[in-house]
Amino acid sequence: MSSRDRILGRVRRALADVPDDEAAYEAYGTAVDRGYARAHGDRTTEQTVDLLAENLADYRAIVHRCTAEELPELLTRLLAERGTETVLVPPGLPPHWMKAADATRVHDRAASTPHELDQVDSVVTGCAVAVAETGTIVLDGSPDQGRRRITLVPDHHICVVRVPGQVVDSVPQALERLDPARPLTWISGPSATSDIELDRVEGVHGPRTLEVVLMSGE
Repeated sequence: MSSRDRILGRVRRALADVPDDEAAYEAYGTAVDRGYARAHGDRTTEQTVDLLAENLADYRAIVHRCTAEELPELLTRLLAERGTETVLVPPGLPPHWMKAADATRVHDRAASTPHELDQVDSVVTGCAVAVAETGTIVLDGSPDQGRRRITLVPDHHICVVRVPGQVVDSVPQALERLDPARPLTWISGPSATSDIELDRVEGVHGPRTLEVVLMSGE
């Protein structure tokens, strides 16, 4: 008897007393309470945005706030403070966001190699939705966000969140807005990992620095 046969035999024995009909399956589905909370607490829109900012900062993201009119100047200042000479720009990023920036634009191209992307100083994107309760930003590959890899290879990511329109309280509310067939990237702070001794290392699986701009008025 092969290992496969032994394993399958154990599975069959374990399931011997389980009814194998549709009624039993439906009964199981109704027996489990699915009335999960959609959000925790009753917050105003302003409180939800404040909670997002607080949780982003708790994950070591750098949070900025501005109006739509102030955004081009803010992005220019953030890139200058970083010493950015090249900035990767997704194809659908609103052109006026970067109108004042001096850095050389690098466009999102399918032919770009990981080595080429690693030479880029910064990347600026929009987002699909942001979750206040978890301090999470979700990208879905839309034109203002570009391919997933452009936010994983460069060391500095600036992500613009339109508030309050793109901010939700909870993960269940975020899932309702997202298409599961799209390439979703869930970001909670800059990339970080730690070894068995809990030594934290940033930048291993993505950007070492994440700056989030909460932009109102658009």
